[in-house]
Amino acid sequence: MADKKKKNLPPNAQRYQAFAKHREVKRPLLKNCIKAFLIGGFICFIGQIISTVHIYLFGFTEQTAGNPTVATLIFITMFLTGFGVYDRIGQFAGAGSAVPVTGFGNSVISAAIEHRSEGFILGVGGNMFKLAGPVIVYGVFSAFVIALIKSILIQWGGL
Repeated sequence: MADKKKKNLPPNAQRYQAFAKHREVKRPLLKNCIKAFLIGGFICFIGQIISTVHIYLFGFTEQTAGNPTVATLIFITMFLTGFGVYDRIGQFAGAGSAVPVTGFGNSVISAAIEHRSEGFILGVGGNMFKLAGPVIVYGVFSAFVIALIKSILIQWGGL
């Protein structure tokens, strides 16, 4: 809490803030960063292996292997989340398990699993797209804006 806000608190609240801060559990920051780095790197390593498999076994090029690799990673993440494995990985790795693609897949399927008792349409489908919808809309809008800027710059001879 900012010092200015602390001064505006009543004395009891200030004493409680000091008491809580003194008893707060210290987090092992370096250890957590190393775990996040290693697990996040391992997830990326698996993604690279999947990409290489798509290139050599299925005839994709380096440029076209990205989409099936992302789809495969999302499928694997959703599968592991459904069986509760990815949650344990997330507990251990922290932010390292939130590598954008796998974190997105985990978030979507977790929302679906959590609300399955409300039915397939309103529960599973509705809550999956509460998260996925804004991400997809933002991604499409961002791509549109970037493409528009690039088109304008190309038109003016800038690129």
